[in-house]
Amino acid sequence: MTSRPLLLLIAGPTAGGKTALAVALAEQLGRVPIISTDSRQCYRELNIGVARPSKEELSRAEHYFIADRPVEQPLTAGSYGAEAGTVLETLFKQHPLIIAAGGSGLYIKALLEGFDRFPEVPEALQETIRHMEPQDQLELLLRRDPEASALLNTNNPRRVQRALELVLASGSTLSALRKGHKQERSFDILSFAIDPGRERLYQQIEKRTAAMIQMGLKEEAAALKHLSHLPALQTVGYTEMFAHLDGTLDLKETQTRIAMNTRRYAKRQYTWFRNQLEAAWLDPGDLNATTDVILKRIQEHHGI
Repeated sequence: MTSRPLLLLIAGPTAGGKTALAVALAEQLGRVPIISTDSRQCYRELNIGVARPSKEELSRAEHYFIADRPVEQPLTAGSYGAEAGTVLETLFKQHPLIIAAGGSGLYIKALLEGFDRFPEVPEALQETIRHMEPQDQLELLLRRDPEASALLNTNNPRRVQRALELVLASGSTLSALRKGHKQERSFDILSFAIDPGRERLYQQIEKRTAAMIQMGLKEEAAALKHLSHLPALQTVGYTEMFAHLDGTLDLKETQTRIAMNTRRYAKRQYTWFRNQLEAAWLDPGDLNATTDVILKRIQEHHGI
């Protein structure tokens, strides 16, 4: 057992049941706070399309990084890590245990390990790169840093653009910039990842996508369409609905595309978590049984 405070991480693929599990645990542990590690739920304007916790779930535990900033003020993984570190430092003065829950891998990494400081990118350079075609950005990146393709998803234009900015601004390579130095943390970490199984997860994704359409995702996207150029809105759910609003897709095809792209995102999450995160994997099918397993581990290792 240890006297250090404990950060309990609940990670896993989208639509897997992380929020329900985190809220149940927060109540069992005396309404401890929950810090979100989701890269989109922090924006006030995004609700249905990012499956933000419901009002009922938010009322059952104190949440951080949920709808706390406008979409025009982007939160990068690096700035999230710095902000979240400050929040943790404050909360640990009042609570011996805090829960972190979400599925954004880089945000989890920033919270658990911290990020190396990246160079500032001049606005003029950002503007020049923004006006390049995505394929030209990728080709230039790989000419300057041939190993970059092993470090990022080259099918993600925004990631390629950001990588190119860093490489050109620093004159270095991504691998050199990502030194992988873990920052010392003043708390212990206990990590769990949930896995309902692919078949059940895909059924949950289909069901949640249909519910989002029913709840008004189209109307939410229509109200945000003038902001569709922002990185936060270039994400699954909104991009497909923007295409529908442009007349490119009918509503049925839009729903199909959202579910399909969400499944693809879930696959990438599985890969990242299994390769990058040291965690015990649990099936969240029986919520009570799953919370009991986690509570027992907390008691065994930390006496909380």
